[in-house]
Amino acid sequence: MRKSKNTTRHLAREQAFQILYGLSFSPAKTRDDLVKAFLESLHAAKDVQDPAAEPSGFAWELVEGVWTYNDSLDETIARYSRNWKVDRIGRIEITLLRLAVFELLFRNDVPPKVVMNEALDLSAQFGDGTANKFINGILDSVAKALENGEVTAQTREAH
Repeated sequence: MRKSKNTTRHLAREQAFQILYGLSFSPAKTRDDLVKAFLESLHAAKDVQDPAAEPSGFAWELVEGVWTYNDSLDETIARYSRNWKVDRIGRIEITLLRLAVFELLFRNDVPPKVVMNEALDLSAQFGDGTANKFINGILDSVAKALENGEVTAQTREAH
């Protein structure tokens, strides 16, 4: 059975979420630390890349992007999370929000509905199920702001 692009991307998002969640406990201070954490995670999951090679693939793009633009992502989340400070949002939820907001703002190859559905699927898989409305509300607000031009989609090369 051949994996579809959507299945492969879902698994990459799941992998990226797990790596980013782990980094919320033990942050990568440098890009080298990030590469090491990513490769160690792949090795532990038996999805081994050559440890001497530069990481690649959709999961790496997500991990590196969220790590690189973390502050900007948090600013966007704070702007649309009414009455919630980013540092008060649970680790699972903030990790999912960062991942999804990164895709909304920096990945024009992924439709907003797909981003939102994937975040909610991951929330159901890894969270306690009570955060779906919260996550959906923030992501819906960010997606509408993008659509209305209040927030601008960005390209990674621009930064």
